[in-house]
Amino acid sequence: MLAVQLTAWGAEPEVRDVPMPRPRGEQVLVRVAAAGLCRSDLHVMDSPAGVFDYPLPLTLGHEVAGTVAEVGPDADPGWLGEPVVVHGVWSCGDCRNCRRERENYCLATRRRPDGRLAPLGNGLGHHGGLAEAMLVPSTRFLVRAHGVDPVAAAPLADAGATAYHAIREHLDLIDADTVVLVIGIGGLGHLAVQVLRDLGVRAIVAVDERAEARDLAVRLGARIALPDIESAAAELAAAGGADLVLDFAGAPATVAPAARTLAPGGRLVQVGSAGGRVEVGKDLGLAAGWRVAAPFWATRADLAAVLDAARRGALHSTTATFPLAEAPAVYRALRAGTITGRAVLIPPGLSPSSTRNRR
Repeated sequence: MLAVQLTAWGAEPEVRDVPMPRPRGEQVLVRVAAAGLCRSDLHVMDSPAGVFDYPLPLTLGHEVAGTVAEVGPDADPGWLGEPVVVHGVWSCGDCRNCRRERENYCLATRRRPDGRLAPLGNGLGHHGGLAEAMLVPSTRFLVRAHGVDPVAAAPLADAGATAYHAIREHLDLIDADTVVLVIGIGGLGHLAVQVLRDLGVRAIVAVDERAEARDLAVRLGARIALPDIESAAAELAAAGGADLVLDFAGAPATVAPAARTLAPGGRLVQVGSAGGRVEVGKDLGLAAGWRVAAPFWATRADLAAVLDAARRGALHSTTATFPLAEAPAVYRALRAGTITGRAVLIPPGLSPSSTRNRR
C-alpha cells in the first residue's frame, strides 16, 4: 500500500510502497478515507535527530477518518464496518491524568529523561494515517463518526478537537456577553469561530493578515475581522477588553501584544507554537487578574463533542483535498501558507475486500 513516510530528520517525507499491516491482539485495522495535514508535521520533519524518540521510517498523519476493516483476535468485532475518527493521543489509560479523563496529559507521554519527546500516537511516534490503512492499538482510540463525511471528519481529530478543548477549559467565561479575540483563521481558528458561535458568543473579533481568511471568519460568524492586533485593539478597548484571547498563531508578533488587549480577569490562551513569548508577572501593567494558558490537543470526549457538533450542522471544516501521492507538494504549500482551511489527503483506496475479524 502507499504511505507517506518521514525517512530522515530534516527531510521532506516520501511516498513509499509499504506492506499492508495486519492487526494482532486488541489492534484494529482502519481503512483510511481521509487524512488531514497539520503544521506540527512540519515541526517534526524539520527537527534534527535527537529531538523526538521516534523510530524512522515513520508514516505521518494524525488526523484520520476511515472505516474499521479488520480487528485482531482480542478486539470487539462489533466495530467492523464502523466509520470512525482516530483519537491521536494513545494514552496509557492507567495514570492519574488518564483516570481524570485528561488523557491528553497522560504521564506516559512526558519527555524522556534525556529530553527527547516520547511517542504520542498515530503519526507522532507510531505509524499514522497518511496511508491506505493504519493500525490502531485499541478501540479506546476510536470515535464513531456516523453522519459525518470523512473529509470533514478527519480535521476534527486535531484541528477541531484542539480548538474545542482550548475553549472548553474556559466555559466559565462563555456567555452571550463574552468578548473573544481569535488570532489566526487557519485550520484551527476557523473551527474555533464556529465553536464559539455554537456556544452563543456574539462578539468575536478575528485577526488574520490574509484577506481570504478574514472573509472566511466573517462568513462563519465573527463580528469583525482585521489584519493585525493593533487594528483589533481599538475595537476591543471599546468593549472593555477581551475576556478570552485564543492565539492560534503563537508568534512573536501576536502573543505579547494580545495580552495587552485583555479585560480584567481575562485569559490569554496560546495554542499556536510559532515562537511567541509572553512575560508573566503582576507588575507588567496588564489587566487585573489576567491569566495565561497553553493547552495541549484534546481528550477523546472533546473529539466526540466536535463530531456531534458536525453531525448537528454546527461545525463545518473548510478543506482543500488532494491525492495522497501529492503529499510532499501539499506540505510545501502548507509551509508557504497558501492553503485556506485544512489540507486533506485522499488515499487511492484499498483493493475490494470484505471486512473480516482475524480470530
